[in-house]
Amino acid sequence: MAGRATAVVLASGGMDSCVLVALAAQEHEVAMLHANYGQRTMGREKRAFDAIADFYRVPPRRRLTVNLSHLAAIGGSALTDPAIPVPEGNLGREGIPASYVPFRNANLLAAATAWAEVLGATRIFFGAMEGDSSGYPDCRGSFVEAFNRLIEVGTRPETRIEVVAPLLHLTKAQVVQRGVALDAPFHLTWSCYQAEEAACGRCDSCLLRMRGFREAGVPDPIPYASAEASRQSAGGSQQ
Repeated sequence: MAGRATAVVLASGGMDSCVLVALAAQEHEVAMLHANYGQRTMGREKRAFDAIADFYRVPPRRRLTVNLSHLAAIGGSALTDPAIPVPEGNLGREGIPASYVPFRNANLLAAATAWAEVLGATRIFFGAMEGDSSGYPDCRGSFVEAFNRLIEVGTRPETRIEVVAPLLHLTKAQVVQRGVALDAPFHLTWSCYQAEEAACGRCDSCLLRMRGFREAGVPDPIPYASAEASRQSAGGSQQ
């Protein structure tokens, strides 16, 4: 481990961020950053984050949970406002869904940049995916490029931090395959937008996850609320 550069990994506790940690740990000393922003499954996501950090033996000094509760106060998202129902999943939907949290990823990356500068980290691992992101505007490559320019002009002259998005052009199935190859602990992850005991199997995040495991031909190890959802996540390829 000695002499390896430090990387900050944005880790929600979901399957994508779990694979991010596995990727980062190959070449970097990992520091994991989690955010509580008033999301419906905040407690369950934090448990997943801690479990993944334990699995990779990330010490407490390199785990940080930030409070972004202002995003809940601002509202405008089904994930943070109980008055806005989480929409039924529709992977063919066009436009930006109600689950989009306005400018959330910029807030997350701002916190990660500040911590990275203090730690002397050289990279921030960000789980943006253009193809399987439900159409969120802050998951595009152009957003990552713009934020890297912002880091360059907004930090100390000697600071060298780059946001990297190694999953950007992958599908969920390819993320599953990459995770399997890296022995990523998918059984510790959580993706559902609205349930904390058994995943609903109906929201966009569940549908994307289920499709990824199914197309990869790998069983999804987390519990689902219905037998139908469990069957669809069982890993039988339907390509």
